[in-house]
Amino acid sequence: MSKSAALSMFAAVAVVAASASGAAAADRDREFFRSIEGAWTGPGEIVAGKYKGTKFICNFKGQTPNSKVGVSLDGTCRVGVFSQRMSASIERRGGRYRGQFMDGAAGEGLDVTSGNVDGSRVVMSLVRNSLHGAMLARLTDENAMNVTISVKVDTQMIPVIGMSLKRVDSTSVGSVDRN
Repeated sequence: MSKSAALSMFAAVAVVAASASGAAAADRDREFFRSIEGAWTGPGEIVAGKYKGTKFICNFKGQTPNSKVGVSLDGTCRVGVFSQRMSASIERRGGRYRGQFMDGAAGEGLDVTSGNVDGSRVVMSLVRNSLHGAMLARLTDENAMNVTISVKVDTQMIPVIGMSLKRVDSTSVGSVDRN
């Protein structure tokens, strides 16, 4: 994985997306996204590949779009003295979630192509050219979230990034079912 692809995956860390049908599912998804609004920070590490062992710290601010189901993210990730701006947006369109990290797969980022919200967990599909991956984010309580990003190698999903985020404000808007 290139360094720019690894940095683009950092953006995927705090942004969650889901695919669901029907008004009830949209309401559950909206509740989940509202529960992750606010400021988050935390350490992470690249756990596989060329940059294995690289530690980083990210700071994000998440917001839900006005009347849409989804989330937008702005922030930075820092490795040593180097910082990289991170941004993402995702929203429900036509019963499916679509979005992009940074400038999407057409630029230096990633595209979100689908996903699923299940209580306090979200899994979403990530694509950049021939790279296919997934992000799993799980709220452990209203102020803590663990994130794992994996890439598909042959037929296996291999974890490449792990992160633990903590809420650093009092924005917690709602709660979700913690299965």
